[in-house]
Amino acid sequence: MTLLELKNLKKYFATQKAVDDISLKVEQGQIFGLLGPNGAGKTTLIRMITGIFYPDEGQIIFDGKKFDPIKDVEYIGYMPEERGLYKKMKIGEQTMYLAQLKGLKKADALAKIKQWFIKFEMEGWWNKKVEDLSKGMSQKLQFVTTVLHNPKLIILDEPFSGLDPVNSNLIKDEIYNLAKNGATIIFSTHRMEQVEEICDHIALVNKGSIILDGTVAKVKQDFKENLFSIGADQMPAVNGETPFDIVGTKAEKNIVRIKEGRSSNDVLQYLLQNGAQINSFNEILPSLNDIFIKLVEGTPAARQFQKV
Repeated sequence: MTLLELKNLKKYFATQKAVDDISLKVEQGQIFGLLGPNGAGKTTLIRMITGIFYPDEGQIIFDGKKFDPIKDVEYIGYMPEERGLYKKMKIGEQTMYLAQLKGLKKADALAKIKQWFIKFEMEGWWNKKVEDLSKGMSQKLQFVTTVLHNPKLIILDEPFSGLDPVNSNLIKDEIYNLAKNGATIIFSTHRMEQVEEICDHIALVNKGSIILDGTVAKVKQDFKENLFSIGADQMPAVNGETPFDIVGTKAEKNIVRIKEGRSSNDVLQYLLQNGAQINSFNEILPSLNDIFIKLVEGTPAARQFQKV
């Protein structure tokens, strides 16, 4: 089931295009990676999804109907990269206020806050102020206030910023649990290794447009370069008749590229027939970071928007 669908969204600032005809679908229970370099249009897109900005053209469909920025915002949890907590306010009071702002009754809000505070070892924080917290502690609090009201759609912009490995794993486990229980998560970050580990599906935005959209597995398959890693006690001499070329070594293994029209079976057969003692034979798929760089290389950090 599709929870969120964007149809030909466009957003202009004066005469400049920030989002240029973007369409995509996000399925219920999916962990969806929204990626792109600085200035690509991600933040503008997120602000339209959350009702902060209105699109100039196009349509947002939320949970099967036209998005209502007044009513539907109660079903969305948004954790922005620029944190929005009140520094002078006590943490307990602030969390209660934000929970009730999202429609929770006081008793329900208190029960949920206690549950999350225990889970995240925050029981002693109630009377602290946000300004007294470290960046990592503040990050945990922001996450709790984002998901406290059990939103259908959770948007997390750089959720692991400032977290140590232990707390990163804690947040990561909760992201998996939320998705398992039916929440849909849009995850935006510059750290490609996190996207590769966490996300089911990704979309890459560049210069206001979607330039890549697919599952992580399919994207990596689409960009593979016929590279294999071969570990062998003995490799035969390589000549022009081989079905592969050796292009390098890594960790005492040969990196080979299979020639056009040949297959991995041809490589194995050649090696075995020529006396190779093979210990390992693995396909090398590109990382999302490699794909990201390949697709957006040369894009300025803060792009000049295209004129309308």
